[in-house]
Amino acid sequence: MTETPALHALWPAPLADGTVHATVTVPGSKSVTNRALVLAALAAEPGWVRRPLRSRDSRLMADALRALGVGIEETASSSSGDGSGGEAWRIIPAALHGPATVDVGNAGTVMRFLPPVATLAAGDIRFDGDPRSYERPLGQVISALRALGARIDDDGRGALPLTVQGGGALEGGVVEIDASNSSQFVSALLLSGPRFNQGVEVRHVGTALPSMPHIRMTVEMLRAAGAQVDTPEAGGEPNVWRVAPSALLGRDMVVEPDLSNAQPFLAAALITGGTVTIPDWPRRTTQPGDELRRIFTEMGGSCELTDAGLVFTGSGKIHGIDVDLSEVGELTPGIAAVAALADSPSTLRGVAHLRLHETDRLAALTAEINGLGGEVTETADGLHIRPRPLHGGVFHTYDDHRMATAGAVIGLAVEGVEIENVATTAKTLPDFPRMWADMLAGAGA
Repeated sequence: MTETPALHALWPAPLADGTVHATVTVPGSKSVTNRALVLAALAAEPGWVRRPLRSRDSRLMADALRALGVGIEETASSSSGDGSGGEAWRIIPAALHGPATVDVGNAGTVMRFLPPVATLAAGDIRFDGDPRSYERPLGQVISALRALGARIDDDGRGALPLTVQGGGALEGGVVEIDASNSSQFVSALLLSGPRFNQGVEVRHVGTALPSMPHIRMTVEMLRAAGAQVDTPEAGGEPNVWRVAPSALLGRDMVVEPDLSNAQPFLAAALITGGTVTIPDWPRRTTQPGDELRRIFTEMGGSCELTDAGLVFTGSGKIHGIDVDLSEVGELTPGIAAVAALADSPSTLRGVAHLRLHETDRLAALTAEINGLGGEVTETADGLHIRPRPLHGGVFHTYDDHRMATAGAVIGLAVEGVEIENVATTAKTLPDFPRMWADMLAGAGA
């Protein structure tokens, strides 16, 4: 494994000197891993999570559950260095208890999924994290839990840091919530809902929900663990989800590759006119990253699902795109990076909520691409990108893993791009610099 670059050191983004031809094994999905950990911790019997993502976000989730009393036994690390391989975690549920302190880092899944879990613990559970975590939306989860019977001390901030005064159980019931800033607000309540005395009925009362595939992921994983879930898609009321109280089953679950993290590697094929294969790409999935097949094909590539995985090939041309990314907002930085290199303008819509992610991603993308000579304009709900000849320079990441990979994508075609704090990719993509170098060498990862 390569050495992790110093936190704010500048990493020279490698320039592609030809077409990329590589097979890249992408680590497991963060979204699936962290949901699986929560459901396994709340189950009535032990379970397994196989091929989990080993990254900062998943370690924060595992460490937090351990602090609450859950047993998590990890096998030895895979020798492949990609965070997957044959690795497995055995999850041994236990009576949740405090006092404990949970470090959420800047992980949205940890800061939002675990306060509902903490209401089921006996004792006080304090939540704290990185400075940026204090600015990220959490008030709707806090107010919803209070409405369901929880006691939470946040000094009126509606944000971190906070303390959940766990009583060992939560009454649950019906609650209204405005989840227009993050679908994680809904998922947070649904995941713990089976353990609430009355279950939970979550009624979204705001504007359009972003990232609906992530809610569908939560629902499917709950059902696989034995929960009864009623959803709008199943003929229920619009924007209403119901989870009945029940015991959850311990499962033996294999985590899919993180399709969103495949984005920079697929982009490399698109930009260089090469071919990249991603093994184990699922034929059916709730992961938003599966939309990359459609979006990058529209931008000039072609793809095929084979026994070897997803085979994506660039045509040597990159076309602009007008696309609504409201359900797949996490893909925006990578798409913006590719769009900055296209042969025509692009409009990325439906992603106003990205202003509240790890950083204000719309402002960050505008500043960094324009800093390299681009022409990006913020709109009310997205970005308009006019391709311009780009030049080298420092691409700042704002401690945001997807900003770092977006900068690396641009660096494939633009000489002299330097990524500030590429180590932030460890949030979800361990050892990204090595994987990137191996891909460019054609050696795979």
